[in-house]
Amino acid sequence: MTDVSLTAQLRARGLRVTSARARVLESVQRLEHCTPDQIYHHVGQDSPSLNITTVYRTLDLLEELGLIGHTHLGHGAPVYHLSEDQHLHVVCHRCESVISADSSVLTDVVASMEREHGFRVDVGHVTLSGECASCQAGSR
Repeated sequence: MTDVSLTAQLRARGLRVTSARARVLESVQRLEHCTPDQIYHHVGQDSPSLNITTVYRTLDLLEELGLIGHTHLGHGAPVYHLSEDQHLHVVCHRCESVISADSSVLTDVVASMEREHGFRVDVGHVTLSGECASCQAGSR
């Protein structure tokens, strides 16, 4: 995600490009899968005057613009990521690592849900839980 894309999106809506908006988007890009608190701490290192409310409002705006998306990886806070490509999330329930997987692995399931139930799956919000290869190897 380039600064030009953010600038163009905001200006098209008559909104200003603030340092908070640019920094929150940069943090989402850098941290990849991050909670609002993680973003706040990351941005706060360079902008101590930024507060958590601004982070939440900025996340809402960036998601409304289609620049980022969120998903729920468990019972905690939502996790934000760039929305450049739609992917699903695979979470290890032992080490809590998060892997982005190509959404095409669910093509048959998505088609079946649509065909049989008239249900359209939002793949960007799909999270699979299990055990990663490293944790499996460690438990043997």
